[in-house]
Amino acid sequence: MARPSRYAPDNLPRPSHWTEDAACAGEETVTFFPAGTTGTPIESDVQYAKAICKGCPVRRQCLAHALTFREHYGVWGGLDENERAEMLRQARLAAERRRRKEREAQARAGAAA
Repeated sequence: MARPSRYAPDNLPRPSHWTEDAACAGEETVTFFPAGTTGTPIESDVQYAKAICKGCPVRRQCLAHALTFREHYGVWGGLDENERAEMLRQARLAAERRRRKEREAQARAGAAA
């Protein structure tokens, strides 16, 4: 890692990344990306991956990463792709309801003036 400035000492601690503290560190990547889309083997693989995520100390950061970067496949932050898609859909609907209420309030304020 390069020094942050030429005046910084060479022995600064390296900043850690959330993935270094993840419960899945060292697990096979394929564990979190089960092949196929449906069926009992797939569901048991997904449940196994979610069980690893359950006690993970960086679960929130993992889920935030998946939502931010729109990870379309696999288990991230203890949620599969369908659960994350539903979470994003609900967030979009809530944001639209807020915008609609704000527009209605502005229209009422404009009509009252």
